Amino acid sequence: MNYRNIAYFAVIFGLIILTGFMNSWNVALGLLNMGLISAIMALGVNIQWGYAGLFNVGIMGFVALGGLAAVLIGEPPVGEAWAAGGLGVIAGLALGAATIVGAVIAYGRLPAGWMRGAGMVAILLVGFFIFRAVFDPAVALVEAVNPAGTGYLGGLNFFELMRVNDGVQRADLFILLSWPAGALLAAGAAWIVGKTALGLRSDYLAIATLGIAEIIIAILKNEDWLSRGVKNVNGIPRPVPYEVTLQDNPAFVERILSMGYDPVAASAIVVKLGYALLFGAVLLGLIWLTEAALKSPWGRMMRAIRDNEVASEAMGKDVTRRHLQVFIIGSAICGMAGAMLVTLDSLLTPGTYQPLRFTFLIWVMVIVGGSGNNWGAVLGGFLIWFFWIQVEPIGLWLMDFATAGMEDGAPLKEHLLDSAAHMRLLTMGVILLVVLRFSPRGLIPEK
Repeated sequence: MNYRNIAYFAVIFGLIILTGFMNSWNVALGLLNMGLISAIMALGVNIQWGYAGLFNVGIMGFVALGGLAAVLIGEPPVGEAWAAGGLGVIAGLALGAATIVGAVIAYGRLPAGWMRGAGMVAILLVGFFIFRAVFDPAVALVEAVNPAGTGYLGGLNFFELMRVNDGVQRADLFILLSWPAGALLAAGAAWIVGKTALGLRSDYLAIATLGIAEIIIAILKNEDWLSRGVKNVNGIPRPVPYEVTLQDNPAFVERILSMGYDPVAASAIVVKLGYALLFGAVLLGLIWLTEAALKSPWGRMMRAIRDNEVASEAMGKDVTRRHLQVFIIGSAICGMAGAMLVTLDSLLTPGTYQPLRFTFLIWVMVIVGGSGNNWGAVLGGFLIWFFWIQVEPIGLWLMDFATAGMEDGAPLKEHLLDSAAHMRLLTMGVILLVVLRFSPRGLIPEK
């Protein structure tokens, strides 16, 4: 048993508990829930980088696809939009897919030379114009249906449709299906990306995955029929009780009052505890699976490929296939985390998926925690998220303390107080430099 590793986790959970005592338990549980989701994202990246050495900078694209799955599974269908142009949208998408399949078949069957190229170009051009002729009018009809409130097709949650009709807010366990659905959607995208980009050198792979993430997020921002674009989707169902429902429950209110607590504050804490139990169960399950995979012959093979691809190929290992496999698994875990995040917020906001900013944060989690070690990635997820959120209020407190003796309105005092809001990235850089200096392989390095 490694007592140092246990001490690391004890410190970070001690900081979260201290936040509960000094600030509020609502804030502390919010940190815990986002720490759990961040740890799951870090696990996905650690599988790609720590197991196989794949440098993926398109993490936010797969996270966004997971968020889209929460909308497609959790939201009720918009009947008017489906009646107006739903079938046209489906037909247009089918024509687009058929065009791509036709071009692939033509490439395989036509003889090599100018006929193959000309045939593919002809199929793609004709198919593109037919696709747009069917798809664009249908999209316009869908987006014209109450654009301020809906303007999209909605999802597949017919149970939520009944809940909306009776006006009662209830926990909806159907939304839990969006978590594996998010993993499947991200895995499908990863298969397409991997087929085209995994043959590239590591730096080019990073550029390709970043570009593909930007494309995915641009689609979510601009295709209103799919996810309402920048208008956002709110009110996504939750798998835990609503605060208002708890506050309207006489038995709950009576029990909380008998304990001497405020029912409003207690309802928020109960909801966050429910999320923490669900997210914790997922994280523990993933830790068990990833640890079993890492210690298996498959895990030893992946690390051998990571360390020496040439020697692994000489021993008969299909390096490209294994890279594709691990790329899909890691992206699926990131997609699941994206669906969990949207479920927690009950909100999909495509504009907040900033690939450079938050991809950097996830990578810092993996590097600081310990690349190649699943427990290290989990530790990094909790640690970095805690400081990302708490650095600003701590920095403001430090600046208040440092400038307490200065005169109000003094230029230096005003400058220092204004600088507290910019301490996040500085602190992340300092943490990264300190860890790399004194523990180059992370706080919990790979064995």
